[in-house]
Amino acid sequence: MSEIRFDVVGLGNAIVDVLSRADDSFLEKWGIHKDAMNLIEEDRAEALTEAAIDPLYTSGGSGANTIAGLASFGAKAAYIGKVSKDELGSQFTREMAATGVPFATKPLESGPATARSIIFVTDDGARSMNTFLGASVLFSKNDVDEETVRSGGILYLEGYLFDREEAKEAFVFASEIARAAGRKVALTLSDRFCVDRHRASFLQLVRNNVDIVFANEEELLSLYQTDNFEEALASLQADTAIAAVTRSEKGSVVIGEGDPITVGAEPVSNVVDTTGAGDQYAAGFLFGISRGLPLATCAHLGHIAAAEVISHFGPRPEKSYKELAEAAGIYA
Repeated sequence: MSEIRFDVVGLGNAIVDVLSRADDSFLEKWGIHKDAMNLIEEDRAEALTEAAIDPLYTSGGSGANTIAGLASFGAKAAYIGKVSKDELGSQFTREMAATGVPFATKPLESGPATARSIIFVTDDGARSMNTFLGASVLFSKNDVDEETVRSGGILYLEGYLFDREEAKEAFVFASEIARAAGRKVALTLSDRFCVDRHRASFLQLVRNNVDIVFANEEELLSLYQTDNFEEALASLQADTAIAAVTRSEKGSVVIGEGDPITVGAEPVSNVVDTTGAGDQYAAGFLFGISRGLPLATCAHLGHIAAAEVISHFGPRPEKSYKELAEAAGIYA
């Protein structure tokens, strides 16, 4: 059996985020669904990028954000995803390397550009994502580095990658490699519209291939097609060993053995941008799991990370999560 060299190996969409301020009238003008992820084509991506005001370019992608957060906690992590051989692809690779995270997936030589998500943030902190998936979904089983997957204690899968059949096959392939090596597999449902598109596949994954599930309340209700939170929570507990369901300012509910545990959110004096909140919650939670901490402590770490990231513009940490955790009395 391979030696564990990484606490977590992430597999997901490699995306560069283009962040911009906007108001509700701008969203209405462009027909953008507020506080959701909207899939777009390259021509619309170009138009929205042109319309963005003073945009900030930063490496993103839900799973990659989580991996960057894990590195901030002091975890050893690696990432697998697909970029194109272009300037945005080079930026993504450079910025992952700067966090200390190996990213060695071979770039796409020709075809669509590196994925881009144009994110408009309104004054209430809501983020409306417009994502051109580009090269990121041209990910196949051939791009899965089997040795890297076996070398990770936890394989973290990003639900957004499910929007192409070859990528879905790579997902299942990677999870089977991890489970055969005795590793844990974690899945984030990513977005309620993503769940709507892939409900049957997600349910099959959760029931057969996954040990840890991340969802927000909307995604959970969509997964089980119900408006009853308690009912959906009970269904999830029957389907998986560990799960964390985030509920914005209400904190999160954690499922393990026994009754669900509710953990309060960390106070934030000024919510600037909610982009990356769920990603960074997952980073804290997975870091806690990798260190064998109690589930309530794992959730606390998740809320510490989420509170930091929503207090500034951008989806990745600006302060050291390790220092923030230690300041809260959590040493790992």
